[in-house]
Amino acid sequence: MSKYQVIAATTFGLEAVVADEVKKLGFTNVTVENGKVMFPTDEAGICRANLWLRAADRIRIQVAQFKATSFEQLFEETKALPWGDWLPKDAEFPVEGKSVKSTLFSVSDCQAIVKKAIVESMKRKYKVSWFEENGPLFRIEVALLKDVATITLDSSGTGLHRRGYKPLVGEAPLRETMAAGLILLSRWQPDTALIDPFCGSGTIPIEAALIGMNIAPGINREFACEDWPWIPKEVWRDARREAHDLANYDQELFIIGSDINDQVLKVARQNAAEAFVDDKIHFQTLPLSSLSSKKKYGKIICNPPYGERIGERDEVAALYREMGRVFSKLDTWSFYILTSYPDFEKLFGKPATKKRKFYNGNIRVDYYQYYGPRPPKKK
Repeated sequence: MSKYQVIAATTFGLEAVVADEVKKLGFTNVTVENGKVMFPTDEAGICRANLWLRAADRIRIQVAQFKATSFEQLFEETKALPWGDWLPKDAEFPVEGKSVKSTLFSVSDCQAIVKKAIVESMKRKYKVSWFEENGPLFRIEVALLKDVATITLDSSGTGLHRRGYKPLVGEAPLRETMAAGLILLSRWQPDTALIDPFCGSGTIPIEAALIGMNIAPGINREFACEDWPWIPKEVWRDARREAHDLANYDQELFIIGSDINDQVLKVARQNAAEAFVDDKIHFQTLPLSSLSSKKKYGKIICNPPYGERIGERDEVAALYREMGRVFSKLDTWSFYILTSYPDFEKLFGKPATKKRKFYNGNIRVDYYQYYGPRPPKKK
C-alpha cells in the first residue's frame, strides 16, 4: 500500500483533542498546526481516520506543497503533478480555494488556474481534450498561506460532523464534532454519570453514548473516497468490519438529556433513535431549577443559550446565576460549560478551574471547566 500525507482539518481550539485521537488510533509522526493535524498513513489509514475521528472536520490528502508568488508559478507547479495517478478519466474535480497573507490573494483566479493546470496534466495522461466529469467526486482545495500553496484532495465528502443521525436540528445546533470534542476534553468515562440540562436536539448526549459504547462516529454514513478506484473496496470493508467488532453495544451508561422545550426533545429522541443509542439516553422535560441527582459523582457538560440576540442578555444573565445556584448543590460533580458570554464566571459565582477558547461556528466561545473532587478508585 502507498503512503500518503493526511491532514485532519479541525476547528480552532480542538487541534490537541484531534491529535490525541489520531495517536490513540495508532498513527505516528503526528504534527500539529493551527486548524490541522497531519500524519502519514496508507489507504487503510485514510478509511480508519474518516470512520473514527470524532472531533475532526474532514480528512484531506496532501497532493503537493510548493511556493507560489505568481499565477504562472502556480500553474506550472500544479501542471507538473501526476494528476492522472490521482484522478480517473471520468473524475468530477471541482476546485475550492483560500488565501491568507499571500501575494496571490484572488481566490477565484487561483481556483481557475489550478483547474486549468489539472486539465492540461490529464490531457497528457488520457490523450483526450475534454473531460465529462460524471464519475467519482474528487474535491480539490488550493490553500495559500504566506505564499506557500498546499493542494489537497478531500476524502470525506460532506463534513465529518454529518454523522447521519441528525436530519433534524433544533435552534442554534451544536456541531457533532464540537460536542465530541467537549466530551473528550472532559475526560468523561462510560462508568460516570453525565447530564446535559440544555440538551436541545440531543447532540451532546448522543455523542457521549457513541463514545461510551466505542461506536465509530462515521459507521452509518458514506464518504467520497469510497468511490475512488485506488482505494480497494476490500480495504473499506475491512475498516467497517473492524469498527463493528470494536463496538461495545452492551456497555451500561447513565446519560440524561433534559430541556424545558417538549418539541425539541421530540427531535432529540428521534435523533438518538437514528443513531441507535435511544436506549442508552434518558431524555426528560425539566426546568433547570429542578435539576438534581442521586449519583455522588458525575459530569455536567452543556451548551446553554449565549444571549447573542438583542434583548436576550438580561434573560441569559439570570439563567447563568441560576446555574451557579443549582450546580452548587452537586458539589462533588464536575461542570463543563460552553458559552460566549464574557462575564460568565462572575454570574456563575465561581472562577473556572480551566478555560479554553473555541469558535462555535463564527461565534467566539469559551469552555469553562470546573473540576470536582476525584471519585475514590474502585476496588
